[in-house]
Amino acid sequence: MDIIINIAVFLISAVIFTFVGFFIRKKLAESKLQSAENEAKRILDLAAVEAENKKKEEIFKAKEEIMAARKDLDTEIRERRGEVQQQERRIVQKEENLDRKTENLERKEKELEDKKTALNNQKNELDNVIQKQLDELQKISGLSKDEAKKQLLDEMEKQIVAEKAALLREIETKTKEDAEKNAKQVIGYAIQKCAADHTSETTVSIVALPNDDMKGRIIGREGRNIKTLETLTGIDLIIDDTPEAVVISGFDPLRREVAKIALEKLIEDGRIHPAKIEEMVEKAKEEVEATIKEEGERAVMETGVVGLHPDLVRLIGKLKYRTSYGQNVLNHSIEVSNLARIMADELGLDPKLARRAGLLHDIGKALDHDMEGTHVEIGVEVLKKYKENPAVINAVQAHHGDVEPQSIEAVLVQAADAISASRPGARRETLETYIKRLETLERIADSFEGVDKSFAIQAGREVRIIVKPEKISDDQMTIMARDVAKKVEEEMEYPGQIKVNLVRETRVVEFAK
Repeated sequence: MDIIINIAVFLISAVIFTFVGFFIRKKLAESKLQSAENEAKRILDLAAVEAENKKKEEIFKAKEEIMAARKDLDTEIRERRGEVQQQERRIVQKEENLDRKTENLERKEKELEDKKTALNNQKNELDNVIQKQLDELQKISGLSKDEAKKQLLDEMEKQIVAEKAALLREIETKTKEDAEKNAKQVIGYAIQKCAADHTSETTVSIVALPNDDMKGRIIGREGRNIKTLETLTGIDLIIDDTPEAVVISGFDPLRREVAKIALEKLIEDGRIHPAKIEEMVEKAKEEVEATIKEEGERAVMETGVVGLHPDLVRLIGKLKYRTSYGQNVLNHSIEVSNLARIMADELGLDPKLARRAGLLHDIGKALDHDMEGTHVEIGVEVLKKYKENPAVINAVQAHHGDVEPQSIEAVLVQAADAISASRPGARRETLETYIKRLETLERIADSFEGVDKSFAIQAGREVRIIVKPEKISDDQMTIMARDVAKKVEEEMEYPGQIKVNLVRETRVVEFAK
């Protein structure tokens, strides 16, 4: 029983303690909640105060900025007002100046009107006087005004025509003299700037041998080595009694150069047999091809021509192994290019076009051994194939007079070609032919009656004839010069032209004793 009571008491105590603990926790929770609410309220109040302070601070800053802006605006308004006032003062001043100028103009206008009136009066008086004089002149001369005017105009027209003709002749003569003088100066200047040495090419090349025993090795057994070399290169080897030398003969300089290089390589190698000869000829051809490319690039660089097709550059380089009357065509083309450029510069023309046409003018000679036609036709065809400038094509086509030149640059290429080709020593001519041509020229000049002496000068491009003044008059000199030129044309063959220059000199000598 006691146990039951104790249990009951324990249970009741536990229940009571549970309720008491729950009540205590509830009170504590309510107390914490109240504290939290108070704290939150305090924070909210503090935040509201800070927000109000921040608002007031921002309002104050805004007011300060407004005041500063208003101050700046007031300053700007004052400055603008000052500028406006200055402009107003200037405008007022200008108006005052304009008023003064207007007054001056009105005064001058009035003065001019007065002068005009006075001049009109004077003019009327002069007209009256002139009319009276005309009437008097008509009475004296018996001619009316229109008749006198017509007669005077006719006389004036005759006088003016005569003076005009004389003036035109004078201007034409002076223009010709100036043009000839300027042309000589330009050509002389171009030749001076482009002076070049010339050596005549031959149709043979000589290869030095280390000893005469090498000749037998070059010939080979039953001549098979020399036959192989001649067959592969298309040239002739002349092995004669000349000590330690072999002569390579051929009219194609390209083949002759291949043969020379191949033979030099064979001599250096020492092994000479048909297979080695074939190998060395191929190497020589490759070396010549490389030289052709290098020479073409050198010519293009030396003349300053840009934008050429690589095939054209190669053809230009090939001209190194082409000669014309002994003159190297590549050197001739470079010289023509430089001469044409210099003259174009002097005349204010297009130097690029002139030097390009000058370099390409003989390009057909690189192919004239392989194609039918003249070198001009071949060159024009090649340039058209590579779409060259039509002005350049015309200059190439016209440089020997096949067609009319369409530009002054084309005429300059003609002149440059003639200068380069006709320079003394530029082209080979046998001594016998040269002397014979000079003798023929002097013989033709001496065949005319009244000739005292004649001299062939300028490498046969001019003949100077001294006439006897007592037999040949000044008027007869003109006829004689024409007759001599005509006879030279009929009896001689020559490149270019020959100048016939007659000289008549009269001297009077007296001695004081």
